[in-house]
Amino acid sequence: MLRVYNTMTQKKEELIPLREGRIGMYICGVTVYDLCHIGHARSAVVFDIIYRYLKYKGYEVTYVRNFTDVDDKIINRAQQEGTSTEEIATRYIREFYTDMGALGLEQPTIEPKATDHVPDMIQMVQRLLEKGHAYQVGGDIYYAVESFPEYGKLSKRNPEEMQVGARVEVDERKRNPLDFALWKAAKPNEPSWDSPWGRGRPGWHIECSVMSQGYLGDTFDIHGGGKDLIFPHHENEIAQAEGATGGPFVRYWLHNGFVNIDKEKMSKSLGNILTIKEILKEYHPEVVRLFLLSRHYRSPIDYSPHEMDTARRNLGRFYQTLAGINQILSEETEKIDREEGFSAEEMAVYRRAEEFPTKFEEAMDDDFNTAAALASLFELGRDLNRLLQKPSPNTSEILRRGRDAFLAVGKVLGIFQEDPDPFLEDEKKRKLKALPLTQEEIEVLIKERDEARRQKNWAHADHIRERLASQGIVLEDTPKGTIWRVR
Repeated sequence: MLRVYNTMTQKKEELIPLREGRIGMYICGVTVYDLCHIGHARSAVVFDIIYRYLKYKGYEVTYVRNFTDVDDKIINRAQQEGTSTEEIATRYIREFYTDMGALGLEQPTIEPKATDHVPDMIQMVQRLLEKGHAYQVGGDIYYAVESFPEYGKLSKRNPEEMQVGARVEVDERKRNPLDFALWKAAKPNEPSWDSPWGRGRPGWHIECSVMSQGYLGDTFDIHGGGKDLIFPHHENEIAQAEGATGGPFVRYWLHNGFVNIDKEKMSKSLGNILTIKEILKEYHPEVVRLFLLSRHYRSPIDYSPHEMDTARRNLGRFYQTLAGINQILSEETEKIDREEGFSAEEMAVYRRAEEFPTKFEEAMDDDFNTAAALASLFELGRDLNRLLQKPSPNTSEILRRGRDAFLAVGKVLGIFQEDPDPFLEDEKKRKLKALPLTQEEIEVLIKERDEARRQKNWAHADHIRERLASQGIVLEDTPKGTIWRVR
């Protein structure tokens, strides 16, 4: 039974789709005026995993994620650069696809742009005016929050808290400080469209109500985004959508937690915004995904070099396990009956590998708990590594089942998508850039150590090992020779 934490009810609930076997999901996308940062990456990866897992569970998912391509920030950027809002939006949509493609995100079913749905927004504004939920002041249209008694039901805030949280613009024409713009009268050098109230452009909140309902229906299953969107954006979406239709809007509200940078809130004022492009210069995209999945999606997560290096080491260990499994399986020995031929330890590992998909689903069914799912994966990895250290004639059957479990989970989590050997080699080269030794120098020293060992000059061999260890190079002696890795 899949249970999700519903922000509206503030408790976990069984996910029961509106239509059996089918799920409609809308996630608020980015405002395309700048490069995406690690906060955008978290929300995108979280809902990518949810999308993948829902499909893994057999649901037919219609996943809608929008682009906000008309907004004050886009207009300001265009004016600063002396170009059009269309050029700014097109540029940063392209950059978004580059960044999210690098992170391995699956493409949603539908990716609408706000500017393609302005006529639909005008129609919703007209309905809200007709039903008494909106009023006109000059060429502007405002939503009257007092006309919607349930306003605040998602954020659970009182009016005073909402005024602070909304950071509302002072406008004496408003009936209530919390009233928000549905339509803004045209200003010089800004994009605008014809409407019954003169030329203008839509407010930010109206676009998501219109696009989500336009593609998924007046009521749909899942609406998500970052916790920062709960108020005022999602609160305003509810007021608009339910005010226009008179019925329920969303069944389950899901929100991901914030990303902090070295235990500080990420903000432009602190100058600690980290773009995805900057991060990917240092870390493989799957390292970023593993880092983001290491905490429950609703919890805050702290980005730091220490946390990222931990994720890199952990991913490297997983890939080393897969590489070891592939090597053993490429030299597969004759199979024997597992019930009679397995030792007690081997049978225990076989059973754990066999039961792992169930443990994975139990974790993910508990509100998409990727941290718990990864903990089970680490346990299985340790078991498999013990077998790799002392393979027996029946090891291959256990390793094959373990590898299948790894790859099945990897498909849902978006990791283990690389060939292990090239991945490990690339990571080795990436780490080497920070070391004083080149790969050629390391390999020369290893050959020198091999020669010392052949001559039983153990002191010199140990000296070389210690020298390499001091530079972050770990040696491992195997039946096929010495291999090395960067600590």
